[in-house]
Amino acid sequence: MKPFTYERADSAKAAAAAIAANPNAKFIAGGTNLLDLMKLQIETPAHLIDVNHLGLDKVEKTRDGGMRIGALVRNTDLAADRTVRRDYAVLSRALVSGASGQLRNKATTAGNLLQRTRCPYFYDTTKPCNKRQPGSGCAAIGGYSRSLAVIGVSDQCIATHPSDMAVAMRVLDATVETVNPDGAKRMIPIADFHRLPGTTPNIETSLQPGEFITGVTLPKPIGGMQIYRKVRDRASYAFATISIATVLQPDGSGRFAFGGVAHKPWRVEAADARASQGAAAVATAAFAGANPTAQNAFKVPLVQRTLAAVFTEAKA
Repeated sequence: MKPFTYERADSAKAAAAAIAANPNAKFIAGGTNLLDLMKLQIETPAHLIDVNHLGLDKVEKTRDGGMRIGALVRNTDLAADRTVRRDYAVLSRALVSGASGQLRNKATTAGNLLQRTRCPYFYDTTKPCNKRQPGSGCAAIGGYSRSLAVIGVSDQCIATHPSDMAVAMRVLDATVETVNPDGAKRMIPIADFHRLPGTTPNIETSLQPGEFITGVTLPKPIGGMQIYRKVRDRASYAFATISIATVLQPDGSGRFAFGGVAHKPWRVEAADARASQGAAAVATAAFAGANPTAQNAFKVPLVQRTLAAVFTEAKA
């Protein structure tokens, strides 16, 4: 790990201003992803800004009947919150399926959204990676790609986004709240928050330089049968091979978001519109543009089979 300096921010605006003044700085809260990347020298910030003491650790109801989740709410606390478990069950289930209990005790809401890919070539600094070093190439293309993306890919990157929580947030139509160094606030629909790789896979979100996440808001509860189904290579402490966040309503309508398949949580509204037609129709619409490799082509039929299991569970 390379040497770095440290400061503790005393407000969200001050945290954003500190980052803007030092482009080689990073925010740190739980550090469950950042510290690993620093040890491997994938991330090499010269300065860390501790945001743990900003009071952004509350789960509160909003005036319109929804919920606001502070950026620093720990994953364990969010998953266990009584209102979340009752009204946003898919979110609670997604959180519990992620990482280990020890990591969930430290990991934060904002940090979970900002997780970086677990592509093996991103973590191997001896291999080219456009996400880690723009313009160096993508070793995953033509390399080992079993765990990587099958849709929304480009000739620059086929990495996946690793978060379980973000997939549930996507199906719930969450909104990300931010503040910039001038104190101005912004609301970013989660559909627009994460980016596809295109020609700049190193730019992973729509955040502007210095912009700081202060919270996430959820609209009022939508009810329905809420299911999070995660398929992985081992029973715990493993990232999704594929995952599905689902909300199915009694009238046959539904929403579907997918993890482990793209550079961002994957949701296609045309697939939602086919909920009443069953798993095959939803999968066909959601993955119409799939471009898998020979090694991960199994993910597409795996999604359909997992969707079928979700539909069966919902009817039980």
